[in-house]
Amino acid sequence: MDFLTTSEVAAYLRIKERTIYDLVARKEIPCSKATGKLLFPRALIDRWIEAHIELQDPKLLNAPQIVAGSSDPLLEWALRESGCGLATLVEGSSAGLERLSTGGAIAAGIHLGDEDKGENSGNIAAARDSSPPFDLVVVHWAWREQGLVVLPGNPLDLNSIKDVANKRARIVPRQEGSGTQILFRKLIAAAGIAETSFNELSKPALTQTDVALALLDGDADCGLAVGSVARRFNLTFVPLHRERFDLVCRRRDLLEPPFQKLLTFTRSDDFRKHAKSFGGYDIENCGEVLFNR
Repeated sequence: MDFLTTSEVAAYLRIKERTIYDLVARKEIPCSKATGKLLFPRALIDRWIEAHIELQDPKLLNAPQIVAGSSDPLLEWALRESGCGLATLVEGSSAGLERLSTGGAIAAGIHLGDEDKGENSGNIAAARDSSPPFDLVVVHWAWREQGLVVLPGNPLDLNSIKDVANKRARIVPRQEGSGTQILFRKLIAAAGIAETSFNELSKPALTQTDVALALLDGDADCGLAVGSVARRFNLTFVPLHRERFDLVCRRRDLLEPPFQKLLTFTRSDDFRKHAKSFGGYDIENCGEVLFNR
């Protein structure tokens, strides 16, 4: 934890040092006198500032204990198994960021990265551009494989996004604003294919699991999802893209017990074992703070 001196915290808050001494005397600002001089923990100062924000909408300070945003099987499993008390609301990366910004959740799972333009530039840029009225932190969750989920044995021999278009395979889309649907459009643009060339189902899948169920129910021939979904439902997986999945949250909520309990669980043998069994995940830097505004 970083500590600020009296002059540094005064500059940080843009007030006079005399005001800092007055606040200390009234015990209104967090500080330490353990070394014989005043030291101010930067993290606690930030939380103190947030606690004194006057907002018209109280939801922005007391958001429900929900992780909104994109669907990720490993995250959803870890939220349940860790006992952290956080619920999930799957609605896509863009919608999750919007819900976080308006006080409807304490975190959002997103995968909006342009990995080819600099590691994770898309996720950080999307979090920054969401412009919530509070400090944001982007925490790395995992690298994961996205690709085509197809029926066992790949009977239509679908090995690329171009094959899906050329063979008029029935593909289940994802909802607008989801990271997977954004990735789909990037893939077809790179391949020089118009979206009208695809035989898309009319109803989008809202989760990774819904993609697999559409195939198993006979409604679709393929869909974009993560490799762990194919493995879980004994389907075949054709990898197309390696992406970064991250969590965006308020700085103060990252330090609270629910989030800390989740992150502690990610360092357990049980979590590592299950991540390996899910398949398609690289969790080496899970919990690393990538951006702190």
